[in-house]
Parts: sequence; structure tokens; C-alpha cells
Amino acid sequence: MGGSIIMKGIVTGLILSIMLGPTFFILLETSIRKGIKSALAFDAGVLVSDIFYIVIAFLFYHEIQRLTVGSNQEIIKLIGGIVLIVFGCLTIFKRQKKSDVEEIVTSVQNPRDYVFLFIKGLVMNMVNPVVVFYWFGVLTLASNKLDVAGFGMLFYITIILITFFSIDVLKILGAEKLRPFITPFVLKQLNFFIGGILVIFGIVLIIQGVM
Repeated sequence: MGGSIIMKGIVTGLILSIMLGPTFFILLETSIRKGIKSALAFDAGVLVSDIFYIVIAFLFYHEIQRLTVGSNQEIIKLIGGIVLIVFGCLTIFKRQKKSDVEEIVTSVQNPRDYVFLFIKGLVMNMVNPVVVFYWFGVLTLASNKLDVAGFGMLFYITIILITFFSIDVLKILGAEKLRPFITPFVLKQLNFFIGGILVIFGIVLIIQGVM
């Protein structure tokens, strides 16, 4: 039984890890610009927010089930979409400092920077209303299709998170290899690309809320 849950958790974690959400692109950008430790701090914030949403989805399963078919879902998506668009615009129009390229090379950080990146990952993931719905979907799948319940559910979710985080570490290591090729022009284009992705995700959420 334990082996079966482990395999189900790994497979689910792998499937979720290839979903391209806004945090995926920011994670790669952070790894390229600020290094592995900074990206791990950001990813830790994402992980904590995922755990928070999992707890919410588990404790308020029936309430969230009603949200998935009610008009409240539209409001949540509208708010989430607006927040993502604001983040995207701030990223696009962010001014580049002369020291930005040096930061990429030296990766000089202080503890306060890591805390900021952790909070950034936490907030970026929490403002995306899709997160709570897909964790609700995971719980529903595990309960109805995979026949996982009780302690098995907790074990299953833990395996998913471990797999999810492990894949993120591989993404971070891969993106960090690109740092030597970063120039001021590339840095500017990277901000524009990441900001554009956030705006697109925000627009999609708003359209879904309106439609």
C-alpha cells in the first residue's frame, strides 16, 4: 500500500511540476539573476503557500467545492488576475541599476534579501486563486479515483510536495548555468518577458472570471 501511494504521489508531483504557472518563470529568473540560494528562498515561500492552501482545501473541502461552481469563483479570479497584472507591469517597467549585472556575477546577498524573496514567493503563489483550486482537485482525485484517505492522504500529499520541490531544485540548477551569458540588454528583455507572462496570466484569469 505504501509503495503504491509513493508511486501515485511521485507521478502526480511530476505532472504538477511541468505545469507552467507565473511562479515557474519568476523562479527561473531569480535563479539566473541572484543565484541558487536566492531561488531556493523564493521556492520555499511558494512551498509554504502550497502547504497553506492544502490545509485550507482539506479543512474546508465542502466550502471550496461550492466555490468551484459558484459566482464567488469569478470574483476570486478577477481579484487574482488584477494582482498578477499589477505585478507584471511593475516587473516590465522596473528600472535597471548599474549594479544589476554585478549582482548576477557576485550573488552578494544579506539575510534580509532572502527573507524578502521568501515573502515574494509566498505572496506570488497565494494571489493566484488557481492554486487552491488545483490542490482541491488533487484532493478530490486522491479521494475519489485513487482511493487514498486518512493518513494515506497526508503521506500522498507529502510525496507530491517532495517531488514538486525536487523538480524545482533541478530547474534552479539548470537556470543558474545561464548566468554567465546575462548582459544588461538580456536582463532588460528578461524583465519584459517575465512581466509579460504575469500580465498574460492575469488577463486569462480575468477573462475566465468574466466568462
